[in-house]
Amino acid sequence: MAESQQVLNRSRLDRLRFSFSALHADALLVSHPANIRYLCGFTGSAGLLLIQSSKATLFTDSRYTFQARQEVSSAHISIAKKGLVKAVGEAMRRIGAEAYVAYSASHLTVAQKEALQAAGGGGIRWVKDTSVVERLRAVKDRDEIAIMRESAQLISEVFRRSLPSVKPGISELELAGKIEYIMKQLGASGPSFETIVASGPRTAWAHARPSTKILKKNELVVLDHGTIFRGYCSDLTRTVFLGKIPPKVRRLYDAVLEAQMAAKSSIRPGVTAGEVDAAARGTLRKHKLAQYFTHSTGHGLGLEIHEMPRLGKGEKFVLQEGMVVTVEPGVYVEGVGGIRIEDDVVVNALGMVELTNAPRELIEI
Repeated sequence: MAESQQVLNRSRLDRLRFSFSALHADALLVSHPANIRYLCGFTGSAGLLLIQSSKATLFTDSRYTFQARQEVSSAHISIAKKGLVKAVGEAMRRIGAEAYVAYSASHLTVAQKEALQAAGGGGIRWVKDTSVVERLRAVKDRDEIAIMRESAQLISEVFRRSLPSVKPGISELELAGKIEYIMKQLGASGPSFETIVASGPRTAWAHARPSTKILKKNELVVLDHGTIFRGYCSDLTRTVFLGKIPPKVRRLYDAVLEAQMAAKSSIRPGVTAGEVDAAARGTLRKHKLAQYFTHSTGHGLGLEIHEMPRLGKGEKFVLQEGMVVTVEPGVYVEGVGGIRIEDDVVVNALGMVELTNAPRELIEI
């Protein structure tokens, strides 16, 4: 592991320890793979990270002995020979009688918690961690933003190279397959979520999965796709029209693009996530389309495709410099179709900077 990454992981652990006093915890147990990766660099699928005030220990099994040695330097590595839960439970017992251990109720199952309690001798006192790791992850550092910019530019290029395949006669499933093939050709490790291709009436389904439906002339096509590049996600949606777009549908497209621009213009440090959503929603309300906007305006992006903050109605989460979010208003009208336009942006001191750069103007094919 590069020395700069080692220092960065130690810094993240140190910042996390500042939350111990507020949590009234002696230790924090991290079970979510993305959080473990963020804090110590480990990318394996089996691991638990126990963080104490003076040390951190990654528990994994023998399948990951060599991988852990290569990836992890900010934590001690413990290869559990009798199961992760037993090894971690015994480690928590050594912290002290009736130790307070913070954990994520969203990621640790009831069965795991009960097994840890038993392995720890029954004296553990559990404290919910109030998403402290996720809150740290919400603000990206310079290196993370650089990687995410590359991921965003990669998916933008995927869209450009996919356009020649968007034509009547191809199925949604085949087009989705071509898109994901191009991702890997360009260096992505894979899609950040199942690629969405929807056409015709199915574009009114906000999250339609690709089907055997054949693309036809004179219909909308929604392409929602993202890549994973060096562990970080991108997310891009574009809507195109096969043929000459009718004036009514063009007005819908123009309204969605205006709503997206309004939301982007509202983004800056100190603004709440709900205010960004209100900017998009207010624009669509002006065009009498607010009732057709059925999801939030966007979400945080990073090691996972959905992270803090959620840009939704009434959300009080305050935006900070370094946060990366999607901006993706849409309208979905039964019998007409759906239109969504989505970009990835990073909050900076003056407002925001766009990371994705695929064309946003209406494309007629």
